[in-house]
Amino acid sequence: MVVSVLAGVCLAATLAMFATGLSDLRQMLATKSVENIQFLPFLTTDANNLSWLGYGCLKGDGTVITVNAIGAALQTLYILVYLYYSPVKRPVLLQVLLLLAVVVTGCGYFSILVDTGTRLTHLGLFCSVFTISMYLSPLADLAKVVRSKSTRCLSFPLTVTTLVASSSWTLYGLQLHDPYITVPNVPGIVTSLVRFWLFRRYRPEQGKPYSPLPA
Repeated sequence: MVVSVLAGVCLAATLAMFATGLSDLRQMLATKSVENIQFLPFLTTDANNLSWLGYGCLKGDGTVITVNAIGAALQTLYILVYLYYSPVKRPVLLQVLLLLAVVVTGCGYFSILVDTGTRLTHLGLFCSVFTISMYLSPLADLAKVVRSKSTRCLSFPLTVTTLVASSSWTLYGLQLHDPYITVPNVPGIVTSLVRFWLFRRYRPEQGKPYSPLPA
């Protein structure tokens, strides 16, 4: 019963976190421009979703599969729209091709070179490292906030959804005794709490609102 409730919370919170990127999508469609839109978060989140999708399929976890299938579809949509409106398409296309190469190489490695008995462990470790690096990536923005004394580069809705999502996934992993789900989500809790502290210390009114895509 507890696992089912946590699975539902994980699903809702994570989809809400991914949906914060819809504001960027609306902006691109409305302005027909990618100005002030960050592309790298689209790409890294898509790679993360695809990795966890593979982990969910290998483990047979419906919650992990559903969340990351929807997440991968959303990030792919963001990437395609960004590519369409980008005035300089070659660098963007090269990054997309690099992502595809990494995904294909990873699939080949885990499917062919890793034996069945350790495949889930290897893939779980890979996904964990990827997720931890994504949760730690906003630290550069946090340093920028402290220097500028402004939270204009932070998204409050994204901070809330990240905290709820990372907390629920941590509890979900604990219930399943799966360290590859539990451990990588702890940094998400820590960085979210730090961002809440920054919002309290440097009021949003000191800078204009900004809503980047989750990374």
